[in-house]
Amino acid sequence: PLFTSCNRLTTKSRALMPKTTKTEVNFKYAYSEVNGLKIYYEIWGEGKPLVLIHGGGSTIQSSFGRIIPGLSKHRQIIAVELQGHGRTPYINRPESFEQDADDVAAVLKNLKIENADFFGFSNGGNTTMQIAIRHPDLVRKIVVGSAFYKREGMIPRFWESMEHATLSDMPQPLKDAYKKVAPDSNDLSKMFEQDKKRMVEFKDWRSEDIQSIKAPALILSGAEDVVRAEHAVEMYRLLPQGQLAIVPGAHGEYIGEVATRQDSNFIAATILLIEKFLGEPMQKSK
Repeated sequence: PLFTSCNRLTTKSRALMPKTTKTEVNFKYAYSEVNGLKIYYEIWGEGKPLVLIHGGGSTIQSSFGRIIPGLSKHRQIIAVELQGHGRTPYINRPESFEQDADDVAAVLKNLKIENADFFGFSNGGNTTMQIAIRHPDLVRKIVVGSAFYKREGMIPRFWESMEHATLSDMPQPLKDAYKKVAPDSNDLSKMFEQDKKRMVEFKDWRSEDIQSIKAPALILSGAEDVVRAEHAVEMYRLLPQGQLAIVPGAHGEYIGEVATRQDSNFIAATILLIEKFLGEPMQKSK
């Protein structure tokens, strides 16, 4: 079958779930068989679809657990866990942002969703851009959080640090989040090494690739992010329908990512910012 439906939450599936009851928002989860693996996804709320794509080494809840309750009040949230992350099993297949983009597109095809908004954080932002490049008809608007398209876009010494990184450098909250929900918690090191390899071997994308994104796009980044503010500005200027928001704080702080400082007012402001962008009337591209 294309889907493995789940009528009850297991102990692991409950882990890291936001404290949201069925009386507050509709919720379901399942697995979708695409491109040789079973991808776990969650659907929250009703309305226009907004697809959430988590960061590297992360789960749905570790990236987005603090913003799903707010975003799902007026939208249908479809959140996926990519290859080897969270509840989606590890497979011995190289990771790439292009493959992740194709996997997400296939999940939406299985769900019979023809057009959606997308919000990707960190590595998920890179995947979101690839979805807009490779599957433009699927995309209405995109929010790209703390992502890059050239190696020079990262802060000094980022790549040197990444090359020498070991599992011990992975933030403990991300390790805990993975172990609570993964089919096999012993696969943590495999997931880490796949994520690391993808980053270390990253090759710059062309400026023309970013310019080819015709969908309205909000570039969102923190003033103290691992992505240089100048690089965020560069991407904004390349996009035919780009908008830009550089907000205070570190990588992921604006969405309350689990390894960052938690500020409920800041997170609420980010939700309003995203809602404003997504709610604006569509305009013809330049």
